[in-house]
Amino acid sequence: MTNKEWFKQAKFGMMIHWGLYCLPAGEWKGERMEDIGEWCQQFFRIPNREYHALAKAFNPVLFDAEEWVRLAKDAGMNYIVFTAKHHEGFCMYKSDVSPFNIVDATPFKRDVLRELSDACKKHGMKLGLYYSQELDWSEKNGGGYTSGKTWCGDKAYWTNNWDFPEDDKKDFSECFENKIKPQVKEILTQYGEIALIWFDTPGVITPEQSDELYQMVKTYQPNCLVNSRIGNGRGDYTSAGDNEIPDDDKGDMLFETPATLNDTWGYKSFDNNWKDADTVIRIKNHLNDRGINYLLNVGPDYLGRIPAPAEKILREVGKRK
Repeated sequence: MTNKEWFKQAKFGMMIHWGLYCLPAGEWKGERMEDIGEWCQQFFRIPNREYHALAKAFNPVLFDAEEWVRLAKDAGMNYIVFTAKHHEGFCMYKSDVSPFNIVDATPFKRDVLRELSDACKKHGMKLGLYYSQELDWSEKNGGGYTSGKTWCGDKAYWTNNWDFPEDDKKDFSECFENKIKPQVKEILTQYGEIALIWFDTPGVITPEQSDELYQMVKTYQPNCLVNSRIGNGRGDYTSAGDNEIPDDDKGDMLFETPATLNDTWGYKSFDNNWKDADTVIRIKNHLNDRGINYLLNVGPDYLGRIPAPAEKILREVGKRK
């Protein structure tokens, strides 16, 4: 079976958003954010010197990769997509490109991607990786600087313009060559078979850069699928808008809807607006009947635990699969 055939049959997957943003958990200096938790640095315009210091407190001693994989299997999920690096620029694996990673910058000092990869192999679970190929708020030349404001707060922009305010002097190609490409190579060459790579939020990335990134993936992992958010019309399959529920049948197209189980991707301690099992099953059936995969997200907390309500819902979904 080819990876495209597998993807068409997979139907249901688990997305996992986990990074430093799980520590503030949607709150900074007594103020809560209304928007998605993984955007907290952007929402509160937290300087890198303060935000990066969070790494010293990140010690998720209750993280258990096998527990996560078993939960996904029990829920009837057939693949996992894990955030190797989100927009904050922090890597959830040992990167030789940047010391801003979970092994070198935290007291935990464990490569969680390595452990998750091993657990997926052990339990026969396909692994995909999310990697933010444009936005990187830890970098002066991270992308997004031509895109203006986001929906995420009155002062939030796609780029880090509080540490690096001179947008007209930014050069994404510098970040692309010196960080993005080397890190994409790392995750494609050091963690075994990767079923798919999940890029996100293209903006200033050029068609040539999207092409180069696509060819890099195929060079190191010919069977690895690439989603459409690589930008510029490239990719092997379509990532719908977040929480989008199309009504049309996709036929032979490869199509996937990424969705939240509550109202955030990254952990927020006070977001309790959970979908119940009935709602999850209804949405899943609606999408699957139209040839669309349902990629449902969980956001582990600062200790490495998938929130108890999320676990309960997924187990109920699994019992009724």
